[in-house]
Amino acid sequence: MTQIFGDFRENIPEDHEFLILGFSPSSIPIQQRWRNNGLSADFVADYLIAFFPGSDDDPQTQARQAEIKSAVNFIANELLENAMKFSNEQIHYPIKFGLHLLEETKVTVLLLTTNSLSISQSENFISFIDEFIHSDSQELYIQQLEKSAEDENNMTSGLGLLTMKNDYLANLGWKFEKIPQNADSLAVTTMVQLTI
Repeated sequence: MTQIFGDFRENIPEDHEFLILGFSPSSIPIQQRWRNNGLSADFVADYLIAFFPGSDDDPQTQARQAEIKSAVNFIANELLENAMKFSNEQIHYPIKFGLHLLEETKVTVLLLTTNSLSISQSENFISFIDEFIHSDSQELYIQQLEKSAEDENNMTSGLGLLTMKNDYLANLGWKFEKIPQNADSLAVTTMVQLTI
């Protein structure tokens, strides 16, 4: 059973620049993983910006590079944090992160993570995704802010995903698939498409 939601591209061309990273969700404590997520996001943003060379004399180019780097850093960090936070550690399914640079009619950066979820987590997440897709993203952002303020332990606010859509005009999509060796979990791939 495969389910796709939002703006998810299944057939990514292979004749482009890409980077794939893998993480073990249970190899180090979660607090240390947060620090590693930031380092990984910094690395990915620095890696990508190398494909947008600029002149030290051109302030517009430097500003554009800084804008791209900041957006990619934020999105990569959010995706990694969500993948680590919600991964089902019981099954030792690896977390994968991918960055693809597609030069089509416009340059598109695809950032994606794949992690495992328990069945109950996936049901809750699909419910949020449905609301995310069918709601006004600005209004939903305010609602989620209010929910987070009321419940400090709220682990499922979705504010990072909403920020990607609202602030960076990113398109988001999700793919849920069965994990062959584990009937109690699903693999979810979250894809963010950023046109630059």
